[in-house]
Amino acid sequence: MPHTPHAPGALMIIGGGEDRTDNKEILARFIALAGGPERQLVVLTAASKIPEVVWETYRVALHDLGARNVRHVPIGERVDADDAAKADIVAGASGIFMTGGDQKRLVAHIGGTAVEQAMRDAHALRGACIAGTSAGASAMCTHMLAEGKAELAPEKGAVRLGAGLGFVHRVVVDQHFSQRRRLHRLLSVVAQTPFLLGAGIDEDTALIVHGRAGFEVMGEGTVTVLDCRSAKTNIADLRAGAVPTLVGVGLHLLPSGAAFAAPPDPAARAGAPLPAIGQLPEGAAPAPRALADFLAFLTDRNDES
Repeated sequence: MPHTPHAPGALMIIGGGEDRTDNKEILARFIALAGGPERQLVVLTAASKIPEVVWETYRVALHDLGARNVRHVPIGERVDADDAAKADIVAGASGIFMTGGDQKRLVAHIGGTAVEQAMRDAHALRGACIAGTSAGASAMCTHMLAEGKAELAPEKGAVRLGAGLGFVHRVVVDQHFSQRRRLHRLLSVVAQTPFLLGAGIDEDTALIVHGRAGFEVMGEGTVTVLDCRSAKTNIADLRAGAVPTLVGVGLHLLPSGAAFAAPPDPAARAGAPLPAIGQLPEGAAPAPRALADFLAFLTDRNDES
């Protein structure tokens, strides 16, 4: 029989602070998207300076949810991420979870290594679910929010971007969004780089991307989408640290349960992998015009826009 290619797995972009002691709703969904508790799950703690402590927290939480085949792949320095044995463990996983810490540390340790390639292959070729929380969420983007503050108002040059892992294109993610009052920080990014859309994800909240099928929001908070592509601003003419004029910014608020389906893919070819059946919630609405590009970028359909 001819080989049937897998659809890419789901991406879970989590705003940090997901529940690990009570109902563990987001972690339970991670297990489900990985194929169930019998599948191999991997926890990557490369972002953290206390990896063993973080690993133990997730080990207990995932075990409580019935997962028994959970492995920690410790990466304390870049050379660890080029270890063939570690890469093989990641390559064989059905779910890969990147914990919080420092996104710059995470990317410095695994970006461009055998472990990163194993993650990419597992996701694209075998349908593995890739999840990242807090720093792990920011690192999933091609354009990663690396550091910076803008607490009282957006400021030119307040935030620095860096190269991320590239699972999500043309969307920059900020996490702990409402809890740490990061609206101005994310506005600073998208005002200065308006070809990017911003996604601010609250704690204990996940933005789930189902391959090319669509996306949904789940958890206790909301996802805030910022779009400055049509905004009028003077930011290019300002000195560093100045507050820009911003008129006509697009802002969309997506609570838990929001789900949007992509339109039929006109580029699909016979035999091409299809989105997994049953992952996107039943009744997901077609994306409205205002969210069409956000969905296209998340689902890697930006070649159509």
